[in-house]
Amino acid sequence: MAAPRKKDKDFKGKVIAVNRKARHEYFITDTLEAGIMLEGSEVKSLRGGETTVGDSYAEIVEGEMFLVNAYIPQYKQAGQFNHETKRPRKLLLHKKQIERLGGLIKRGGMTIVPLQLYFNEKGRAKVELGIAKGKKLHDKRQTEKSRDWNRQKARLMREKG
Repeated sequence: MAAPRKKDKDFKGKVIAVNRKARHEYFITDTLEAGIMLEGSEVKSLRGGETTVGDSYAEIVEGEMFLVNAYIPQYKQAGQFNHETKRPRKLLLHKKQIERLGGLIKRGGMTIVPLQLYFNEKGRAKVELGIAKGKKLHDKRQTEKSRDWNRQKARLMREKG
């Protein structure tokens, strides 16, 4: 169940943050959508933008999954009721999903990386998680080479008509 991407025409939500490094650093094998538990000031701050998920990852602690190291700036109008900017935030998944992901992490050497943070059609904050395996340097070079060749091929086809 892949979450809606920014380029989908039928997606009516609002994308808040995209992790562009993830597709460069990892092979993404599968994606899933998870809810995220936020405080009121965090939701207000997300609506303002300036959020980053580039250095964040998901981990399982005592049967629960958390999004670690995601930066959500403080909401200026919250005053004393503000939140910590990089606190671990609980992800809302079914227990069976968490157990399956835990098995992949332990056995397969996989990691769970957030790909994007967005509001869905109902206005709920969601995070698209990617089940990923790290790329080696030569894999990154090969990916870049094939991307450049595809770009060049498309350019040549446009020129020829």
